[in-house]
Amino acid sequence: MKQKFLAVAASVLALTAMVTGCGTGAASNTAATNGSNATNSAGTSNGTGTTNGKTIKIGLVTDTGGLNDNGFNHLAYVGMTNAQHQLNGVSTSVVQSQSESDYVPNLSHFAQNGYNLVIAVGYLMEDAVKQVAKEYPKTDFLIIDDNITGIPNVASAIFQSEQAGYLAGVVAGLVQKNHQLKGLNTKNVVGVIGGQDIPPVDTYIAGFQQGFKKEDPNGKVLLQYTNSFSDEALGSQYAQNEISQGADIIFPVAGGCGIGAINAAQSAKVYAIGVDTNQAYLAPGTVITSATKGVDTAVFDTIKAVQNGTFKGGVSTFNLANNGVGIAPLMKGVPQSVQTTVNQIKQQIISGQIKVSTTVQR
Repeated sequence: MKQKFLAVAASVLALTAMVTGCGTGAASNTAATNGSNATNSAGTSNGTGTTNGKTIKIGLVTDTGGLNDNGFNHLAYVGMTNAQHQLNGVSTSVVQSQSESDYVPNLSHFAQNGYNLVIAVGYLMEDAVKQVAKEYPKTDFLIIDDNITGIPNVASAIFQSEQAGYLAGVVAGLVQKNHQLKGLNTKNVVGVIGGQDIPPVDTYIAGFQQGFKKEDPNGKVLLQYTNSFSDEALGSQYAQNEISQGADIIFPVAGGCGIGAINAAQSAKVYAIGVDTNQAYLAPGTVITSATKGVDTAVFDTIKAVQNGTFKGGVSTFNLANNGVGIAPLMKGVPQSVQTTVNQIKQQIISGQIKVSTTVQR
């Protein structure tokens, strides 16, 4: 669904090394971002209003996973740099958080320096955003993956990731049950690795479990949490542990930590399913597909609204119906019948025929 990420991945990662503290996000990026049809709940425009053609300043604060996570921090950065290159008068800066204690000072830095919009990437920033947004009511804020209401200068982008996870689980279940990829064993075991036991992670996992079990009721899903979104070595260790228990498809929902899990799957000559963006470029021939969400689109659209003076606080929801979440193209070698089934189930979820739970099965 998000093929454009492949084109920008290399340039974004190259720039990461240069982003220490606050720096201008100036990636070379010509990919187009389409506006979403996300639902925006009622809210009121805050005091920033229209910029009247003047340059607007956008500040991005990553969580501890950083720009190298090849996931949602990366996608937020892509959305921001898309806006910088495609919209006139947009200036951008990034600061990477090294620990959770950095959230409040990093957010405050941008607000104190007159930034029009401050973007907080991640559920774990909820308390920090609530605190800083109240202290700086004339600054607009966007938080990714969390639902903050009642603060007029805060917009929230939430994603029904369970729907994307369900489709990824369907793919895993179909290829496992029928052994439709070279090298799959007969144990019908898949491994899931979560970064932390928090809602944005668990919604993916809950959907994946349900989709997998729908297609392979007798299959087994292993589940572990690393409590890290950045430690690649730890992700590799957890993946190796699941592979030793018979898992031959690994689904890491763990940011940069998940990169280590995908690398371990590649080394062990088993398979993986990516998350957030199309992660096939990380391990060609290993990543079957990826469960995706349009963090870049949410960021781009919010920056555009600030520029136009139409920013509203409230919650925007992204799902299969508005292409806010989805699944990446299947890798070569997966039978067309799998894609056909995925397309059918996608429509059944959109229509409400299939309702996907957000509760993880422990």
